[in-house]
Amino acid sequence: MKYIFKEGADKSKPTLLLLHGTGGTEQDLLPLAEMVDPTASVLSVQGNVSENGMPRFFQRLAEGVFDEEDLILRTNELHEFVDQAAREHGFDRENVVAIGYSNGANIAASMLFHIKNSLKGAILHHPMVPRRGIELPDLTDRPVFIAAGKNDPLCKPEESEELKELLERANALVDLQWEMNGHQLSRSEVEKATEWYQRNFGWGKE
Repeated sequence: MKYIFKEGADKSKPTLLLLHGTGGTEQDLLPLAEMVDPTASVLSVQGNVSENGMPRFFQRLAEGVFDEEDLILRTNELHEFVDQAAREHGFDRENVVAIGYSNGANIAASMLFHIKNSLKGAILHHPMVPRRGIELPDLTDRPVFIAAGKNDPLCKPEESEELKELLERANALVDLQWEMNGHQLSRSEVEKATEWYQRNFGWGKE
């Protein structure tokens, strides 16, 4: 997979796994990581599925309709890639926090849904429910931040509420932040995510 790894000044901090939206690249979310924690290591990945030339992390059958078989395959592939990157670059695999936007948030949520201990926490900007009707792994005390749009045309408010409920049923600690900026990634939600990150993973946190 195409990626960028930047070693941080503070190795005790989580490695930030950056996952872009449809049509993005591994460069897209680097400014977010700089805002959230400039001292953390960063692993920024480009999706290796192409939809009309636009990089994505998994295939979809239509807008808002996921190809579940491909989603599961790509989720496992990304998980194994992070395992490999941890060995290669020497970061703590058990201390990885995902930051995803849209399609990237969906694959991050899918990691939480499908693979126990795949992430220590996650910041999900405008995610959807990756799968329904499955039992999630135990997510006890895993912090998850969801930024959602009250007027998001691609991801309805009910979807965000359902995702929060499913994660909480698996004992995750979920913060849901509402915005009024449609599906776009806004500065205010990144600022809220940064505050959340500092509370959960900043100074004095294990």
